[in-house]
Amino acid sequence: MEQLPRLAQMQCSTIGLEYVLQGGASSLGRPCLRISVRGEMQLVCQRCLAPLPVPVAVDVELELAESLREIAEADDDIDRVLASKTMDVGQLIEDEVILALPTVPRHDACVAASAAVQAGESPFGRLAVLKGGKNP
Repeated sequence: MEQLPRLAQMQCSTIGLEYVLQGGASSLGRPCLRISVRGEMQLVCQRCLAPLPVPVAVDVELELAESLREIAEADDDIDRVLASKTMDVGQLIEDEVILALPTVPRHDACVAASAAVQAGESPFGRLAVLKGGKNP
């Protein structure tokens, strides 16, 4: 994950991501990059804080722009990236993976939370213990 520092800061981990990066021309004849990423990320569920595997499947075409002004003034839905001789491929891949991740990762049904409910434990009781009070 040292090559994907922003994902590491987001507490994401992975065994590996496979990617393909191809240069070409868009349907409008403009230079573009096609990025395809496959793999699985390990996130943290925001409900139960347990590990949450999230599959990653990204297929995107990025039109190469000559200036930031060209990107800012574009009046369409085409994704663009600033072209340069020293583009950071790792950063492009990381950008697309971050965009593909859920905003609030969570299990459909958390095992730890449902087990506590089945045991008759109140989630507020656990909160009281954490705050230093007694369990109701």
